[in-house]
Formats: sequence, C-alpha cells, structure tokens
Amino acid sequence: MSDALERRTVDLGDPTPARSRHAGQRSTVAVTDEVVVAGTASGDIRAYDRTTLEERWRASTERETASVVSATPFGESVAVGERSPDGVVRVYDAGTGRLRWRYAAATDVGAPQKPSRFFLPYVVGIRSHRDRLYVAARRYERDGEARSFESVVYAFEDDGDLAWTHRTDASPISLDVRDERVAVAYNRCPGEQQHGLVVLDTADGTVRYDWDPGSEGQRRVGDVSLASDGAFVASHGDYRGYRLRDGGTERWSVELATPTEVGDETLYAYPNHVHAADGEALFVTGNTYAEESRESESLHPNEHTVFGYSSDGERRWSAPTGGFAAELGADGDAVVVPGAQHFRVRDASSHGFSVFDRDDGLVTRFETDGVVTAVSRESGVTAAVEEPVVYHDDGTERGSYRLHVTGSDERVR
Repeated sequence: MSDALERRTVDLGDPTPARSRHAGQRSTVAVTDEVVVAGTASGDIRAYDRTTLEERWRASTERETASVVSATPFGESVAVGERSPDGVVRVYDAGTGRLRWRYAAATDVGAPQKPSRFFLPYVVGIRSHRDRLYVAARRYERDGEARSFESVVYAFEDDGDLAWTHRTDASPISLDVRDERVAVAYNRCPGEQQHGLVVLDTADGTVRYDWDPGSEGQRRVGDVSLASDGAFVASHGDYRGYRLRDGGTERWSVELATPTEVGDETLYAYPNHVHAADGEALFVTGNTYAEESRESESLHPNEHTVFGYSSDGERRWSAPTGGFAAELGADGDAVVVPGAQHFRVRDASSHGFSVFDRDDGLVTRFETDGVVTAVSRESGVTAAVEEPVVYHDDGTERGSYRLHVTGSDERVR
C-alpha cells in the first residue's frame, strides 16, 4: 500500500474554535465514487470533485443550531445526519445535490430537554448496506445526577420508507453492518436495556443475540466491528478488546488500557474504536483518566495508541495517535486515524492524521496546525477535516477549518 504525499486543502469557513476538552462531534466527511462530501459545524453540506476539489454543490440544514456529524455513501447518493433540534437524516444525490428524502429522528426520540449541544437529538452513526440505510440516533436527558436516553436504530429503504425500527433506553455510540447482521454498540446503559452490544437481523430488526462485558456501572461498549463469523468489540466497561463468536460467546480478549498504577495514581483509558478485516483487528484507545479524580498527574502508558492484533489475539504492533481519535476511516488494508486534542498535555505538534496498514502499522502521517476531527477513505483517497483550536492555558488559536484530501486514486491504476 502506498499513499501519495501531495495534500490538497479547501477552506470550510470560520467556526468557533475547539477548546481543550472535546465538546462532541460537529463535522463529518465521506469519500464517494465521484465527490468528497464535508458536513460542517454551521450546518452546510458541501460536495467537492474528488479529483479537482472544485465545489460541485452545496446544501444547508434548516436550523441555525444544526451541525452535520455523520455521513456515508449510499449507492449513487450520500446520506448525512445532524446534531440538531430535529436530528435529521438527509439523503442527497451525490452528483447533483438534489435532496431525495429526509427524516427527523426527533419524531421518535423526542425534542431536546435544553437547547444546549449535549441535549440535542444526535445521529451518531450511518451505514449503508446493499439497498438499505441503517441509522442510529439518540437523545440525552439529565435530572440531577440521573441520566437517561431515548434511542432508535432505523432501517430505511432506498426511497426513504422505513423497513423497521429498534428502540431502547440506552445510548448508541456506533453501528456496523455485514451480511445479514446489524451490530449496535451502546456506551451507556442507565435504564432497562443492559447490554453493551446488540446484534439485529437486517431483514426485520429482531435481536439475534446480545453481549455485555459484565462490568459495574453504566459504561459498556465503545465500538463494534463485525467479522464473517462474529464481532470485535472495544469495551468501555473493562478497558479490554474482545473477539466474539457469532452468538456472543467470547473467543479471546486482550488488555488495552486496563487500570495501571503510575506513581500514586491508578489510571485507565477507554478503548474507543475497533476495525476488523480478515479476522484481524485494529483497536484505538483514548484519554487517560484517574480512578480517584477527574484530573491526573500522569498518563496511562497505553493512552492514544493504535494496536494491531492477529486473528488469534496476538499483538503485532502498536503506534501513537498523538491525540484523541473521534472516529476511523477504513478501506481495504488501510485505516486512517485522526489526532485531535490531547487535553492533558496540549501539545500542538501532535495534531494531524495517520494512515496505518492493518498488518504492518504506520504508513504515513500528515501534520496539521489544528485538530483533526473527522476522516474517511475510499479507493486510496483519504479525506480529513481540520478544526481550529484554542487551549485554555495558552490562548493561541491554531489551525483553520479545512478539508484535507490526499492519496492516489486506485480506481485508475
């Protein structure tokens, strides 16, 4: 695998800069056959020719408080999802920008309890598979110390008709689709639904099986990636990575960022992402936390790290991400990992995005002035969104709101 070093950029506007801590996803990007589609913090959807980066079309959401936070190719269309008062899913013709259909998730999860960002209905994941679009959306409420969620998984037909829905009171964080299965990862389970992983049937949404790390508290699963004969899971409950057989029995598990004594502190980090292919897996960990307090004097040795594992659970390689990874972009053997804020160290030299080979580790890294919050990859083309950032103890604004596109198009080889 090779990646061209040429990098092209497009300005995306002038949003409020990100701060030291992460305030949630507010941008997205998707590479389709013909265009690169960026969803922005201001609610714009912009499509650029993937070869020339000339703007092909632009659309806008209907709310000033909307940001476009998820996107995926869907046949000859592109589907996007919002974090907004309505939590809208929109499907556009990728070539022309014509709006084909829309659906407001707030119809099912309810209106926001408050107008602030964390309470807005949130389309957390979109995946297309065959002729259907699968979507997970949630809404958060808080009453004193009590948290609650309303969430729905949708299966949409190509024309926007609903095939089925699956409703719970847990918080979905990601979903994956393969063959006849839809896997949904729930990172918080404060209500009746107490399984961090639920695998549904693509035909009608019935539950095939569920699984949970068995840990105490609300934290359960950070991400899921389906294999041909099961699934890989990044566990928030016990900070491990799991390989599951179809049906939910455990084949193996590995320690990723489990509690570790560093000086006088016991530290851990959440495994936030996993990507699997051909029985092998790549896991990514996030920020350091201390068991006894929110602050920490030290760092967990496995925080902000990418790990490559073989099909039998053997660690083959590891590499740093530099900062928090909001998502992954994957295509074949290549996996793109963004690097956003490292809120404890706040080292601007760590900003950027990296391309890893699933078997061999790091291929190349691209540095940016700001933090990288969204990535996508298709047929050798990588796209990333950079956002400006101001750290609280520095005051200097770094970076710009830009789309980066790099790599060589493998379709023409």
